[in-house]
Amino acid sequence: MARKRSRIDIIADMLSSILDKGGEIKPTHLMYKSNLAHNQMKTYLEELIEKNCVRKITKNNHEYLIITNDGSRLLEKIREMKEFERTFGL
Repeated sequence: MARKRSRIDIIADMLSSILDKGGEIKPTHLMYKSNLAHNQMKTYLEELIEKNCVRKITKNNHEYLIITNDGSRLLEKIREMKEFERTFGL
């Protein structure tokens, strides 16, 4: 049985999903790509917006989420931590 994703894993999945779509994604697409329920995504997204890792914009009458420089740096640090864990077997 697979283990539950940690909070950091979920945040990394969300930021990676945005980055994989060229740095911007519609909220519904993020929800599906990150494999989250709506309420879960909303909670994490509010925190990411508050911490200036993600921004909301409106383009062509559609809402998009954009990863910020802070969000990109956070994702890079998370990836470094994961690599460190794998390297040292933690």
